[in-house]
Amino acid sequence: MTARGEAWLNRIWYGQSRWYLALLPLAWIFGALAAIRRRLYRSGLLASASVGVPVVVVGNLSAGGTGKTPVVIWLVRELAARGLQPGVVSRGYRGRPGAVPELATADGDPGSCGDEPLLIARRTGRPVAVHPDRVAAARLLASQGADVIVADDGLQHYRLRRDVEIAVVDGHRLWGNGRLLPAGPLREKPARLKDVDRVLVNDGDPGAVRLQVDGTVPVARFTLVPGPAMRVDGNGQRPLESLRGETVHAIAGMARPERFFESLEALGIDLRRHPLPDHASILPADLEFGDELPVLMTEKDAVKCAGFAHRRCWYVPVDLRLKGGADDWLDGLVSLLRSRTNQHD
Repeated sequence: MTARGEAWLNRIWYGQSRWYLALLPLAWIFGALAAIRRRLYRSGLLASASVGVPVVVVGNLSAGGTGKTPVVIWLVRELAARGLQPGVVSRGYRGRPGAVPELATADGDPGSCGDEPLLIARRTGRPVAVHPDRVAAARLLASQGADVIVADDGLQHYRLRRDVEIAVVDGHRLWGNGRLLPAGPLREKPARLKDVDRVLVNDGDPGAVRLQVDGTVPVARFTLVPGPAMRVDGNGQRPLESLRGETVHAIAGMARPERFFESLEALGIDLRRHPLPDHASILPADLEFGDELPVLMTEKDAVKCAGFAHRRCWYVPVDLRLKGGADDWLDGLVSLLRSRTNQHD
């Protein structure tokens, strides 16, 4: 989808257009099919497959832009720091996986495995198995020694049996117009949060989300903190504050590019914005603007142009920070996971 098409959908989904009315019949069909499919899995008429080790699904109810990938990176690091051996399963969106699952490596090809799996592999140092068949990918990881699987996305992918579900919510946009796809951004209704094990809210007010789950599901809030700008070619870094007052080009191929742009503008950087569709391919021409200004981009974009980016190209890594003394949230999650790990022994 083009950037213009994504912008048109966002206007519909987040209350700036009444075109959603024309899409309601499709949304009713989508909702009915999704509900039937979920009931079939819950009743056992469709079987979920176990892979012999616990599975943690990190997903969302709305389409894109919640901060799910940084959550996966943070969670994998935290699990590894507590002595576990996590592996990650990803569908590899916009990649070209082969007939069998493959492992994304730090020096892999984003055109093959997808940009997000490559980013996760680089940031965590843990194995990332990529394939639309998530069960086969998870079994590959388990066969190679992973004792817990983190599924990047897949909250609605019930064929892979899960032990823990984590829903990530955009605390600012929440549910948009409250409609199901394609009339709105929702894959499932907010009541689905009552069934998950944990909720993580990307900024905003977690109280509004806690009401959706009747206070029965632990909710924590997080923010994404930008680090220093890193040269895409790997030869240097600079504090973002050093760009205050300068004019730079900013590229963002993500579901919500405004979040990236606004985080830079909050530091006093003068931006020339260049939004791209989520997971967009980047060509050398996309990095040339006819001047000598620096070019800032997301880390997800940087993995796609590392082989040809010029020396004025920088990316901005982000790290997740839990807010409000949420250590109990994480400790409770690890305890829950360990208890369910024992069930697989």
